[in-house]
Amino acid sequence: MAFLKRLGFYLIGLSIGLVFLFFFLKKKSDETGVSFCYLPNCRVLKELRSKPLTYSKQIDQMVADQTLDSLTIAYFMNEGDVNFKKSNIRNTTCKTYLIEGMVKEKLMALTIKNCDSIVIIDNLQDLD
Repeated sequence: MAFLKRLGFYLIGLSIGLVFLFFFLKKKSDETGVSFCYLPNCRVLKELRSKPLTYSKQIDQMVADQTLDSLTIAYFMNEGDVNFKKSNIRNTTCKTYLIEGMVKEKLMALTIKNCDSIVIIDNLQDLD
């Protein structure tokens, strides 16, 4: 059997297997709500979403003044990009993450402290 013919059979079988895997994994994640986070950004955001949130005094004032709302915070926790270069992940008590995202056509950064049992939303700053 020629090499090209064997390669063709291999690619056909591989593509059929990938299609089946795609449908099985999609069905499993839709039914159970399981998400697969393998990248560091996704893993950090998933860990932050799993703990209860508290606000620092500065953020609490911004929420009271309605300059910051819960939808913006939820956007950062779901769609934000963690800037690991500006984050302090070496701290043993509370790791500090800087999460960047576009809010109302402005580049903003949210500083979050990830402690053992809670997540403290510490600061919101404009990067533009």
